[in-house]
Amino acid sequence: MLISRKAISPILATLLLIVIAVAAVIVTYAWVMTFTGTQTQQAGVMLVKENVSWPTSSSIAIVIRNTGTSNGKITAVYVGTSSTNLTSATVSSPSLPATVNAGASQSFAVTYTWAANTRYYFKFSTDTPATLEFSEKSP
Repeated sequence: MLISRKAISPILATLLLIVIAVAAVIVTYAWVMTFTGTQTQQAGVMLVKENVSWPTSSSIAIVIRNTGTSNGKITAVYVGTSSTNLTSATVSSPSLPATVNAGASQSFAVTYTWAANTRYYFKFSTDTPATLEFSEKSP
């Protein structure tokens, strides 16, 4: 009985394994290239704090830089003494919404009465999911 059964020849088995391996490599390469391409294009708006100064007791000057690849539009600024208790701040210059171009800086004059030697928390919201949150201690 065993003599009448035939199996796949070794040459055909080797060719089949090579075809499966090549197909797996092609599928993996296509997925990696697609994933890499979409991830690098999503850099978009990336805001960083450049400088914070306290010119008067009722104003704060904040310089924001956009290190991303897309222009960002600041829609709201929040200030508070706690990161969980922020209130909307008045921006006297420039008027909101304000555009921060890719690779450029923008200065914001925030009207807010602050006290000396106190840590303040800031949040800059944009029209995209990107936000900038940081804290700074007043002089």
